Amino acid sequence: MLFSSMIFLWGFLPIVFLLYFMAKEQYRNYILLIASIIFYAWGEPIYILLMLLSISCNYVFGLCIHKTGKQTVRRIWLIVCVTVNLGLLWYFKYSTTFFSLVNRIAGQDYIKIKEIILPIGISFYTFQAMSYVIDLYREEIPVQKNILNLALYISFFPQLIAGPIVKYKEVNEQLEHRIVKEDDLAYGIKRFIYGLGKKVLISNTVAAIADNMFAVGVDNLETALTWFAVAMYTLQIYFDFSGYSDMAIGLGRIFGFRFMENFNYPYISQSIKEFWRRWHISLSGWFRDYVYIPLGGNRKGKFRTYFNLFIVFLLTGIWHGASLNFLCWGLWHGFFIVIERLGFGRLLEKNPMKIFNHIYTMLIVVIGWAMFRCSSVGEAITILKAMGTLHSANGYVLRNFVTNYDCIVIVLGILFCGVVQKAVPKIAVWFHENNNNVLEYILLFAVMGLSIMSLVSGTYNPFIYFQF
Repeated sequence: MLFSSMIFLWGFLPIVFLLYFMAKEQYRNYILLIASIIFYAWGEPIYILLMLLSISCNYVFGLCIHKTGKQTVRRIWLIVCVTVNLGLLWYFKYSTTFFSLVNRIAGQDYIKIKEIILPIGISFYTFQAMSYVIDLYREEIPVQKNILNLALYISFFPQLIAGPIVKYKEVNEQLEHRIVKEDDLAYGIKRFIYGLGKKVLISNTVAAIADNMFAVGVDNLETALTWFAVAMYTLQIYFDFSGYSDMAIGLGRIFGFRFMENFNYPYISQSIKEFWRRWHISLSGWFRDYVYIPLGGNRKGKFRTYFNLFIVFLLTGIWHGASLNFLCWGLWHGFFIVIERLGFGRLLEKNPMKIFNHIYTMLIVVIGWAMFRCSSVGEAITILKAMGTLHSANGYVLRNFVTNYDCIVIVLGILFCGVVQKAVPKIAVWFHENNNNVLEYILLFAVMGLSIMSLVSGTYNPFIYFQF
């Protein structure tokens, strides 16, 4: 069930909202838990059992870690728990690719491969579950003895299928007690509407353009049109994912939860290092806290620091999918992170012409998205060759793919992915705060109305991060 679907907007959400605020405080978590289970089971009923298995395993392992006094035994329980979590993730997300590779290397089908449907959101809720047991092992949080509260933390529907990845220590107190004030409710609704507009009005529009252009094949497009198609995907993935994160943050606030920001206008970055401080912040923070720092971070010399960074970005690529193009995408970003760490970053900081820093960063990011969009390395190479080689088209021009309405959306998308917010900081503050401004009420009403009209009049409503 998508947030940007009519069944969610006019059925699921109003019912949950009414039941939640009609119930006494001690019953509200139960309502949210039942709603979350129904939300997840709506699309994949069978995989609700997998999520319940994950919840049960992490609850039991958490109790074992808590009750065990010996550090060695605690470490064993942690290793077993993390192995179980990663084992489930590996089986459902990576085993098909792994066994296919084994058969290819062997030259025959030694292993019979069964098609496995990827459970929605498994990467997100697995990482959340692991953060609970790891922080419990580190003694940074108290054990959660109420399995229903832990179940709500892992399965809470606003951030279940696309994040942000919430660490348990960020919400453990909110699970026990929270108060929803009028300002929280107003801000949550506002944030949800803005996210809905980003997803439906901008992302869906540029997504259709990108899909239509790639459908004709990059061999049939001029070099400039190939770059334009990748640029449309660049806008699509930002407004798609950040819009969904905005809706998740807004829904969380409506029910009294405060989630961290997941995006901070990454396309205005002056370096790849800055980009990753602004893009998918919850994932970057997760890898920093649970991979980079435990590996030694930057405390064990330069070579080890570079190695740790490569490991982090290798895993970041793999987290997104089993295809080699995701691995290449992760290493691509890791390579430039290391280059900047070697000294190029200092040159960027000293460079008075900041526009060149921005061009460099966006060039790396856009090329990376060209790899990311593909389903294989071969397809990625084809697109990258088309981007890097001047060639003529077979009759296609921009007007074959873009309407006047599309042009307006593209301009708005470019302006509001950080350009306007950086030029006029008050606009960014306006977006993140309650202003009770009549002008904003009019804008919110317009965004909501246009979004509903778009959903009613069309069926094209893709969501990139469902596959992760």
